[in-house]
Amino acid sequence: MSFRTLPARYYTDPEVFREEIESFYFGSWICAGREAAIPNAGDYFLREIAGESLIVVRDGAGGVRAHYNVCRHRGTRMCTSPEGNLERIQCPYHGWTYGLDGRLLGAPHMDGADFSREDYPLHSVETALWDGHLFLHLGRDAESLSRQLGDLPEKFAPWRMQELRLFRRIEYEVKANWKLLVLNYNECLHCPFVHPVLNRLTDYAGADNEPPAPTYIGGAMGFRGGAQTMTADGKRRRDHLPGLSEEERRKVLYYAIYPNLLLSLHPDYMMVHTLWPQAVDRTKIVCEWHFHPTELAKPGFFADDAIEFWDATNREDWRISELAQAGIQSRVYSPGPYSAREGLLHAFDDVVLQHDLRRTRNHG
Repeated sequence: MSFRTLPARYYTDPEVFREEIESFYFGSWICAGREAAIPNAGDYFLREIAGESLIVVRDGAGGVRAHYNVCRHRGTRMCTSPEGNLERIQCPYHGWTYGLDGRLLGAPHMDGADFSREDYPLHSVETALWDGHLFLHLGRDAESLSRQLGDLPEKFAPWRMQELRLFRRIEYEVKANWKLLVLNYNECLHCPFVHPVLNRLTDYAGADNEPPAPTYIGGAMGFRGGAQTMTADGKRRRDHLPGLSEEERRKVLYYAIYPNLLLSLHPDYMMVHTLWPQAVDRTKIVCEWHFHPTELAKPGFFADDAIEFWDATNREDWRISELAQAGIQSRVYSPGPYSAREGLLHAFDDVVLQHDLRRTRNHG
């Protein structure tokens, strides 16, 4: 049976995009970053999803909270710096002030009105943690994060991700639909044509993909030519991550965890991409490199080899994804056939279509 790519509207229609954001992003647990980014009370960072701004903050009791960045008075956006530390959250317009837990603490000039502060807390969203990764759920009646992750916590336990710490972050603005980036991440048939350096380090046709799951796809790829890790020359200049077996030290895991987490686990570091759709044809990508704190503390710690390699590879991927977006927007585009080696891509497309079918039934 031949499977074909999706029709153009899934990548070009603003209404399809809006409905997908509601279904995929607002109806699922989304990875917002790392818990270690907000170690102290009042530490916060902002995340923006298709025009919605969220404040992710550590409260005074040590918990992680997330609130819409919207004042309950007249709707003003309150925080504008992408990260920092807050004692309280205050609206710059009329001074309404909230606790880190979202409670309204002060509302100037409301004396004498039919008004109770308890009725106007910030709109908050649910938070959950997995092995150092911080997740948000913007919908109602969220199922547990563990149910969405399935067997991934057990599968990735040897990498001890919670112990790893951020070393470098690079943000990219890509003129492509977010789904094209998921598709690109999950196949390497393009590697001989797009990634000449990466192609020397791994066999593009040798991926060991596992059967697709409802909430993720992925697999492992080994090294070739004597390579030990993913750097321009394939040399490993850091110790292996503790806890890895000999077999795990000889491969890289690449998993797309729907909707927005692209997780790459290497023998000596972790790379994380999170996808933040801005419009039907624009996506912000946050890419982070994490290393073990023992390595980070060593004199002369060096990681530019891994970062420069993947930054160059990322830019190759973003460029080809933008060309795909441009071509799909043509009036002559029509769905093309997938090869037998593109089963993960068809599986993702099937998830997209299932979401579309559920939306249609609900609207009906």
